[in-house]
Amino acid sequence: MKILVLHGPNLNTLGTREPHIYGTQRLADIDTLLLRRGQDLGVELEPYQSNSEGDLVDFLQAQGPLAQGIIINPGALTHYGLSLRDALADTGLPVIEVHISNIYAREAFRQHSVIAPVARGQISGLGWRGYLLALEALAAILSQGGTA
Repeated sequence: MKILVLHGPNLNTLGTREPHIYGTQRLADIDTLLLRRGQDLGVELEPYQSNSEGDLVDFLQAQGPLAQGIIINPGALTHYGLSLRDALADTGLPVIEVHISNIYAREAFRQHSVIAPVARGQISGLGWRGYLLALEALAAILSQGGTA
């Protein structure tokens, strides 16, 4: 089973970017934790980060047919990334949306997700641990044939 892990704009600066909001864990550390847990679960992960919406769409179009599920932290694209939303929907794969901070406890513009309507679920506000929870949930969903 293969799961794509997409990280959107500015997530490459985790660890130094507003640590009081996003914590001190670097993106490379999060990917390492995910890859280790993926091995434990028998899941192959393909992490990818880009600051460009078009690059994320290209990645989905190239890798989507080879995968069974998607974990995504769209970053700021959460609020306006319509081409990303459409590319996620076009894969037909189950998607779990992850946010390190609680987007619903932040500024009003951060509280709306254009990704949520095409996602199977959303994890928000649990820090880097949200990625691991998304992996656990998606692996379980996929192993049960897509049922909750």
